[in-house]
Amino acid sequence: MSPFVAELIGTALLMLVGNGVVANVLLDKTKGNNGGWLLINLAWGLSVYVAVVVAAPFSGAHINPAVTLGLAAAGVFKWSLVGSYIVAQMLGAAIGTSLVWLAYKDHYFKTDDTAAKLATFCTAPAIRNNFSNVVTEAIATFVLVFVVLYIAGASFSADNIENPQIGLGSLGALPVALLVTVIGMGLGGPTGYAINPARDLAPRIMHSILPMGKKGSGDWSYSWIPVVGPILGGLMAAGLFLILN
Repeated sequence: MSPFVAELIGTALLMLVGNGVVANVLLDKTKGNNGGWLLINLAWGLSVYVAVVVAAPFSGAHINPAVTLGLAAAGVFKWSLVGSYIVAQMLGAAIGTSLVWLAYKDHYFKTDDTAAKLATFCTAPAIRNNFSNVVTEAIATFVLVFVVLYIAGASFSADNIENPQIGLGSLGALPVALLVTVIGMGLGGPTGYAINPARDLAPRIMHSILPMGKKGSGDWSYSWIPVVGPILGGLMAAGLFLILN
């Protein structure tokens, strides 16, 4: 499997499981309806585990443009590969969230709450304040990338991209999954913790394309925040990592 395909498949799996649980909790007439915030947090963490296990041996399993940019800025990933990784992540996110729509298609048409439908694709703030929302996303993504740099170390390096290592085998995915889970529990309340530009932007685009009955607005005035905030947080994490190391 090429790194491009691995990032595409890994990000698709991330979105399929992650947004799948949101659809299960929020859409009408599902078995998991009203399952709650804890279920969503746990499933997003486990979705990272699923994605990393599959993609890590081939690409390092960034599955997130903020991680890719942060690792490149920290000097442990080749800048020449950044563009292809981000394209793969965006395509994978679009595919994964489209599979969620396919799996829950009947429930989308049975659900009248347009905000709930949108939430199965992308994030929205609990209190809308652009500055605060950007800061929250930056802080949460800073934690993600900064800790990933210490968890992964050389295993995320593209210097030996033909034979990358994840370090602990499939268990190497577990610390990252736990990290995402605790970020959601501790920092997810204000914005829903996108912490991943591809995770928010590509599904938001698919929301505008896929049929689901009454869907409402895609909240495009907010869409830049889950992109800019995570990128800023990833770059700040890389900067501190370089200072400390």
